[in-house]
Amino acid sequence: MQNVMKISKLRKWAGLTVRQLAAAMGVHSQVTQAWECETYLPHARDLPHLARALGCKIDDLYEEET
Repeated sequence: MQNVMKISKLRKWAGLTVRQLAAAMGVHSQVTQAWECETYLPHARDLPHLARALGCKIDDLYEEET
């Protein structure tokens, strides 16, 4: 099993567009798209801010993949 990010699901649940999430995070929308596609992942230092922007806990950003 491995953990995968579920940023896209949480962003949609929060009613945010990719651009809105990027603006809330202070990054370019291509960065948030890369996070959602898991091209690369957010830095650990960004996780609290990302969770706040999505209205969730840091643990909610991940789901177990079976």
